[in-house]
This record gives sequence, C-alpha cells and structure tokens, in this order.
Amino acid sequence: MAVRRVRRIIRKIDPWTVLKASLVFNAIVGLVFVLGMWVMWSLVIQKGIPEKIVDLFDAITIDLTIDGPLYFRIVVLLAGIGVIGMTAFMTLGAVIYNLISDLVGGVEVTVLEETYNVAQPQQTTTQRTFSWKPTPAPRRPAGNGRGSESAADRERVTTG
Repeated sequence: MAVRRVRRIIRKIDPWTVLKASLVFNAIVGLVFVLGMWVMWSLVIQKGIPEKIVDLFDAITIDLTIDGPLYFRIVVLLAGIGVIGMTAFMTLGAVIYNLISDLVGGVEVTVLEETYNVAQPQQTTTQRTFSWKPTPAPRRPAGNGRGSESAADRERVTTG
C-alpha cells in the first residue's frame, strides 16, 4: 500500500449542512449536560449537602430555600438556550468562512492518500492470425513470363 501526499483546498462550507450537523451535536451535548446535572444533584441530595447549606445560612440569619425542581427547570432552559445559541454561532461561522474564503481562496490542507496497487486484469482478446496459403497454380501455356504463383492466385485464410 503506497501513500502519497495530496494538497486540497477547502473553499466552501455549506451552511445548511453545518446547521444540521451542529444542531445534532449540540443537542447531544445539551442532553449530556442536563443528565450530568441531574446525576450530580442526586448525589448532592443523597449526601445531605443542601440541608447543611440551609443550616449554615440559618446560623447567619439569611433565609434560604433550596428548590430542586426549580433548579432542574433552569438547567433545562439553559441547555436549550445553549443548543440554539451554539448552533446559530456555528452556522454563522460557516457563512463568515465562505465570505472570507472568496477573498483569500480558502484553506489549503495536506492529506495523505492511500493507494492500493491492485493488479489490473489482463484483457483476454482473441488474437487472429492471418496466413496466406498458396493455391495450386492453374496450368498455363508456357512462355507467359509469370511465375507459378502470383498475388491473385493466393487465398486468404483466417484462423483463430
């Protein structure tokens, strides 16, 4: 397997494709963020940390109430805003790249391309051979000056 260096220039990035791909990617990141916060909040509740924080604030005469469902709604809202914002940012980045690419010509990237040396099948064509078979010369009167065989007297035979 041979490897050769190939230079490619990235001139355009389709904004619609960037929108679709970034929306899927950012939705997954948002989902991971929400699930991560839910797992973390569950662990914090199991350890009793919110009650300790409330007791600390009560000791210094500050009224604090911890509302888990409210915090979870805020996390989901922030994740949704983040998904929409990052998707818009990435799509806008593709549009700006296309505008700048028109001015400077794009980004040149050198990649390694693998080439496989596959043996080409040999073409099996039927070869025809031509041969000339002399035919017996007809008897002619003597003294015409011609040999016993002439081109008109030969017969073309195709074999193969």
